[in-house]
Amino acid sequence: METENRPCLTLGGKWLLPLLLITVNAAHKSELGSDTSATLINHSSMLIQRLQDLLQNSNSSDTTLRVRTTSSSEVKVFHTHQLLLTLQSDIFEGLLGNQSVVTLQEPADSAVLFEKFVRYFYCGEISIHLNQAIPLHRLASKYHVSALQKGVTEYMKTHLASESTQGHVVSWYHYALGMGDENLQESCLKFLAWNLSTVISSSEWVTVSNDLMISLLKRSDLVLQSELELFSAVEEWVSKNSPNISIIEKVLRSIRYPMIPPNQLFQIQKQSGILVSYHNFIQDLLFQAFQFHSASPLHFAKYFDVNCSMFIPRNYLSSPWGSQWIINNPARDDRSLSFQTQLGPSNHDSSKKITWNALFSPRWLPVNLRPVYSESVSSGSQSNRLDEGKPRLVVTSAMSGLDFAGVTFQKTVLVGVKRQQGKVFVKHVYTVHQSTDEVVDFLAHADLQKRTSEYLIDNSLHLHIIIKPIYHSLIKAK
Repeated sequence: METENRPCLTLGGKWLLPLLLITVNAAHKSELGSDTSATLINHSSMLIQRLQDLLQNSNSSDTTLRVRTTSSSEVKVFHTHQLLLTLQSDIFEGLLGNQSVVTLQEPADSAVLFEKFVRYFYCGEISIHLNQAIPLHRLASKYHVSALQKGVTEYMKTHLASESTQGHVVSWYHYALGMGDENLQESCLKFLAWNLSTVISSSEWVTVSNDLMISLLKRSDLVLQSELELFSAVEEWVSKNSPNISIIEKVLRSIRYPMIPPNQLFQIQKQSGILVSYHNFIQDLLFQAFQFHSASPLHFAKYFDVNCSMFIPRNYLSSPWGSQWIINNPARDDRSLSFQTQLGPSNHDSSKKITWNALFSPRWLPVNLRPVYSESVSSGSQSNRLDEGKPRLVVTSAMSGLDFAGVTFQKTVLVGVKRQQGKVFVKHVYTVHQSTDEVVDFLAHADLQKRTSEYLIDNSLHLHIIIKPIYHSLIKAK
């Protein structure tokens, strides 16, 4: 019989304690030779339970943590073990180097979770809810518990679309900004941009900071019903937050007024309280928008630069800009869709329609990999080739032979996931230029064969195809 000593329990990537695992070799001889088998006896769960008992019962404790909050005189006391704390935290290693009793000052939301935080040192796992993410991340960051910090960050990035009563993505963005976590910050900003209509209708919209508002309004990838919806939301935000005059001017001048039809522009000038109060901030932009709608784009481009962001559409969900496409049982076979969009955002072009054709295939193969139906090719080989196919999406204009002078088209495909409260959240956005028919790497890693796929909602693939007409100057503006 042989025995092996192997470390089998880790916390935060460090070996905690060696656990004796017994390898039993049973050997027997036969006429053909000998056979050796091994059995692994794993008691790691029992060891973790005993470590947790150490914390709960204060057995052999050599360190005391006293946790206070600034808003309360209450002190929480934890009898801990220096070895387990210092294995994962160099901060605790420094604090406990010359003393056995340490007093810590924590915000109230962190102090409430400190017992959960300490238990992590003993078992290497932790349960977490949306409202606990920030205080747990703050604790992990403060005490340099890198494994937990990374784990909470990943939790936040994968739970941006999770349902919460008050909303949480805006607060997570502000927290990430303060912590300097650019990765989490960008994930939150992208989610807010791609799901802005949902954010606008939530209670967290009014909690958006000045800087975040300005960052959002600069983006052309905002997903919302229309520019008018964005203007109404900005008006609400200004009335609830009362920012200073310079911020009001900056956000009002970030609205893309040429993307609002002239009848709606007339309406908001008459009915909007914010325009009555601050009309002088954007008077030139409104005048320019009316000029944009009244003249042909080619004539307008002679006098104004149409290559700036003011004349670039965002990702609008309303019908003139594209079409929703719900594909039931997408793994079954090829599907097609035809829809129309307006030639351009200018009122001069809004009545001119372009027909688009979309083709979706769940297993579109290159010619050399497509099945050859003959008796010489086995069914098993055909099946293997089918498995190699990837989802494909092609969007082409039915009027591609026409010359749309001064206009190019950007094709944007939104992929929705995880319906909550009757809403679909956008998780993926694919964008291609008009010269490209196929959407590159479309759902390259999706397994549409599985009903549990994260890309499916009730076994359906939710897409929204947006065609963004973009004007460009054929004649240099004077």
